[in-house]
Amino acid sequence: MSVRIAAVGDVHVGSDTVGLLAPSFAQLADCADLFLLAGDLTRVGSVAEIDCLVRELQDVTIPVVAVLGNHDLHTGHQDAVADRLEEAGVRVLEGDAVTIDVAGTTVGVAGVKGFGGGFAGRCGSDFGEPEMKAFIAATRSSADRLHRALASLEADVRVALLHYAPVPDTLAGEPLEIYPFLGSYLLAEAIDLAGADLVLHGHAHRGRERGLTPGGVRVRNVAQPVLGAPFRVYEVHRPA
Repeated sequence: MSVRIAAVGDVHVGSDTVGLLAPSFAQLADCADLFLLAGDLTRVGSVAEIDCLVRELQDVTIPVVAVLGNHDLHTGHQDAVADRLEEAGVRVLEGDAVTIDVAGTTVGVAGVKGFGGGFAGRCGSDFGEPEMKAFIAATRSSADRLHRALASLEADVRVALLHYAPVPDTLAGEPLEIYPFLGSYLLAEAIDLAGADLVLHGHAHRGRERGLTPGGVRVRNVAQPVLGAPFRVYEVHRPA
């Protein structure tokens, strides 16, 4: 038994994009069992923008789960944005998890936005100025919440849904100088410690699609500029 997971991130909807995604989204039930949104759903995180996305999703009949991205937090209205999505039937995760039944197979999704910090050999540390300590503490807290959410899942298939990248593999194509602002190795550590079958993230518009955690978990960068499509479908096989 396999589960078909459609995913996309970084759609950055606005009033001038209304109607562009809806025709493709309306066909999701024909090719996928659930739909995951990997953050940066809007341009500046306004309720008006998220209402545009809600209209794009109105004909989607499969379960939809999302995390927010850095753009969605820009104006400080992230709670209202999340509430509007929840009202529309989209489950928004931030350090928690949801389990969905797909024809007798349970799919657990653990979600967190994540944060930056960098990767092994080229990462920040919680040493020195209070500002630097706070930066790394935010990432460590996010990774800890991801670990707890994944570990809490009792499901046949487990998926980690992020905005920031957990590995540098999927950042190839981005300038090396901005890697610390695109993700953190702490997220991958949390995933490998708790276990997962698939990791989905966005944020890196000029990255590449495929990567692996050090523990061998598949990572996919589903930022729309990377996919070049309204979404992509990934199959995850239920363990025998």
